[in-house]
Amino acid sequence: MDVRLTTEQRDLRDAAARLADDLGPGSVLDLDDTERVERLEKAVAATGWRSLRSDGASGVEVALVVEEFARGLVDVPLLGPLLTDDLRARLGNEAEPAEPVALAVGDEAVDARGLRGALGLRAAGAGAGGAGGTVGTVGVGEPVFGIDLTRTTAAASGPFEPVGELSADDALRWQALALTVTTADILGAARGAYALACEYAKVRSQYGRTIGSFQAIAHLLAESLALIEGSVSVLRYAAWAVDELEPAEAVRAGQVAKVYTARAAQTICETSVQVHGGIGNTWECLAHVFLRRVLTSGALFPVSLEEIDLGLS
Repeated sequence: MDVRLTTEQRDLRDAAARLADDLGPGSVLDLDDTERVERLEKAVAATGWRSLRSDGASGVEVALVVEEFARGLVDVPLLGPLLTDDLRARLGNEAEPAEPVALAVGDEAVDARGLRGALGLRAAGAGAGGAGGTVGTVGVGEPVFGIDLTRTTAAASGPFEPVGELSADDALRWQALALTVTTADILGAARGAYALACEYAKVRSQYGRTIGSFQAIAHLLAESLALIEGSVSVLRYAAWAVDELEPAEAVRAGQVAKVYTARAAQTICETSVQVHGGIGNTWECLAHVFLRRVLTSGALFPVSLEEIDLGLS
């Protein structure tokens, strides 16, 4: 595995970062700015981010885009359409409609804002017993309450209508991709929370000095950075494994990355709240928005320590 990014991958990451910085919410109030959301939706739809896999993007490239979008709290559908795009590509069914659809996970449709249909995989033991699965569609009903303020979920409505079958290997590959992109989303949100804390530490003064100069604050931020670097390493490996390792090994790499990154990210977000002091516990501070996104992505395709038996803690 070559951990270096190619020129094309760096350009892709930078383009995603620019879009997130330009049109992502800069405050909690911006989350209710419908004009901004409409411009963001048009930009995401026009650039084809949701069809990266069918356009030939690798797992690494998809993870880079997802990570930057989460860092900037991009609040239009991405994960759901991305994963359904990969499902369609694996089915090889050109008759499927081209418009983006949500992802059906259990009884919910994920990333469902403005979308009418959902595509999901009902796998019999995929990831454990090695069985394949049935891909089917369901309708998208009314929005349901979720803690993530940057994504919309809705109730899946109507019957599950099968549209195709996946082999055991394809089902595992898709599971590995799902683990990787949700881990990338977690890491991106953690990086955003860390950057928010660093910027605050540079400008908040106490006793005539910025709080970032105090050792207690500096140590907290240094520990967060160390957790981010560790998460980058396990995520990059998992993203590479999606296309390069055997399906079961790719799933395992995704599981390890998910467990480590989810735990690290929660610590990073809580540290960001702590660095902000009293204001970190207010609605107006973006720290809780990052934490909500981390918790939600951690609950999508969840992984427990028992599943990876490596003794991580």
